[in-house]
Amino acid sequence: MKAIIALEDGTTFEGQSFTGHGEAVGEIVFNTSLSGYQEVLTDPSYTGQLVTMTYPLIGNYGINPEDMESAAVHPKAFLVKEYNSFPSNYRSTKTLAQFLNEFDVLGVEGFDTRALVRHIRSQGAMKAIVSTRDLDTASLIRRAGEWSGLVGQDMVKRVTCTEPYGWSDNGPVTMSSFAETTGKKFKVVAFDFGIKYNQLRILAEKNCQVIVVPATTTAEQVLAMNPDGIFLSNGPGDPEGVEGVVDTVRFLLGKKPIFGICLGHQMLGLAYGGSAYKLKFGHRGGNQPVKDLTTGHVEITSQNHGFCIDEKTLPGDEVEITHINLNDNSLEGMRHRKYPAFSVQYHPEYAPGPHDAKYLFDRFINMMCN
Repeated sequence: MKAIIALEDGTTFEGQSFTGHGEAVGEIVFNTSLSGYQEVLTDPSYTGQLVTMTYPLIGNYGINPEDMESAAVHPKAFLVKEYNSFPSNYRSTKTLAQFLNEFDVLGVEGFDTRALVRHIRSQGAMKAIVSTRDLDTASLIRRAGEWSGLVGQDMVKRVTCTEPYGWSDNGPVTMSSFAETTGKKFKVVAFDFGIKYNQLRILAEKNCQVIVVPATTTAEQVLAMNPDGIFLSNGPGDPEGVEGVVDTVRFLLGKKPIFGICLGHQMLGLAYGGSAYKLKFGHRGGNQPVKDLTTGHVEITSQNHGFCIDEKTLPGDEVEITHINLNDNSLEGMRHRKYPAFSVQYHPEYAPGPHDAKYLFDRFINMMCN
């Protein structure tokens, strides 16, 4: 089934849908991971985006229930060079096409993904549309340009939970059930800006009782839970477009130890008084080199973000830069000099990706012990 991909600058590609008819508009981005497409698809940080995988063969190990990073698929479309419709893996329970169809997400294959990625790297991430219904390229280009984009939009409200829940037995549970299964050493309140399950798995593994709360939860409500620490999760879109959260984080500074990842890191940066900017084409994949300035060690990290905190806008007398990206020297980690708060832009929960940065969870545990 013919599908057209059209970018706002007039560039077009022709492929074929492997999920039936569909149409999606969003920001077109690429991910360089060699595997982990299921974790990519279920990462809420991809909300509002059309994701292209640079690895050429996708779908070969199918889909399984253990590798979910949330309960849904979040990209609006999934673009690959070649789709494998006959997966081979003992854990596989369904094909990638079946999985995408369950969540009404368009899958397209059979076009030059390398050319698309080279174009994005040269021109930057941009608005795009992919369709099997409208095959008029002029119409598609116009419609792609008319999309509102991600800048200034509150994408978190689309993915955050509506009620608090607990994490137990490797899954979410209602608070009434969770109250009967507590007994962990540390209580952590985790803000859900688009949280990934592996962050919760690791915190539980580290003997934490984790309560996940909506992004709209007030600082007073969090402190009333009397947590040992506060976790700020990853999430989609522009941090400056998210309503209310920065004021909440600023109020919580110094009250409890805080650990932020990805969007949570950006929220801390804004709470410190910094500002954010949009990267040219973002960092997405499992092979980003980051240097820990406190130790001199280099980590290979998993990343997924299109915005970044401008380190020049941070108050240097209050905030210490701890990590930088070795590809473009952008800010990847920081900690407050006075309050027990630190954060990283990348994903130490490694789903998918390397395990180099898992030590950061231990740093959070140690902070709660002191």
